[in-house]
Amino acid sequence: MEEFKDDINLGENVVKVLKGIYDPEIPVDIYELGLIYDVMINEDNDVKVLMTLTSPNCPVAETLPREVEEKITKIEHVKSCEVEITFDPPWSKDLMSEEAKLELGML
Repeated sequence: MEEFKDDINLGENVVKVLKGIYDPEIPVDIYELGLIYDVMINEDNDVKVLMTLTSPNCPVAETLPREVEEKITKIEHVKSCEVEITFDPPWSKDLMSEEAKLELGML
C-alpha cells in the first residue's frame, strides 16, 4: 500500500501515482505527456482512468494500461481501478504540459 498524507484527497493521490509512471520511449511521465484524459472516482472509491497512447501501435499498448491499473489499485482507500484506452481525440504534442515540452527541448 502506498501511504499518502490524510489531508490530500484521493484524486490528488491518483495524480501523484500517474506522475510516477513513464512512457519508456520518452523521459516524461504519462500525466505531463497528456496521455491521461480523465480520472473519475465514484463514492465507492472505484477509479476509472480514461487515457490514450502516443499511437495505436505504441509498443507499451499492452503493458502501460496494466501498470496504471496496478499502481492505482495499490493506493490506500481505492477499491478498484479500470483503465479505458481511447484514440478519440488522438494524442498530439499539443496535449503535453509546458513542463513536458521544456523537458523534451520543445520550448
